Amino acid sequence: MKVVIMGCGRVGGMLAGMLDEAGHQVTVIDIDSWSFRWLPRSFSGKALVGDGTDVETLRMAGIEEADVFVSTTQGDNRNVMAAQAAKHIFNVPKVVCRIYDPLREELYKSMGLETMSPTKLGASVLMNIVLGKGG
Repeated sequence: MKVVIMGCGRVGGMLAGMLDEAGHQVTVIDIDSWSFRWLPRSFSGKALVGDGTDVETLRMAGIEEADVFVSTTQGDNRNVMAAQAAKHIFNVPKVVCRIYDPLREELYKSMGLETMSPTKLGASVLMNIVLGKGG
């Protein structure tokens, strides 16, 4: 499977490493080359410095052949812009977008984007721990 990940922070870097280790072709895009320090030493994929909201950068990352696109930056707006481009311009079969704001996450989900809100996920896990149901 060919995967393009926008954002190489802790989550993007870990996801890239896991997918790479599982044998997938992974390209990670980040605007800051220092972010690639989050990739494991064994990472054999491609690290590309660039803006994942830019169509040419996405092309250089191989978006036209990608099976999956994941946006994991700190910015909800950037994540949505890139996810929309991957889905509607490049017709990537699976597009997943991290959205911190739970209200926005519901809106974008209703528009057909696959989303994940770490805010809602974290609150749910904490609620289960508080109620003694485990993590």
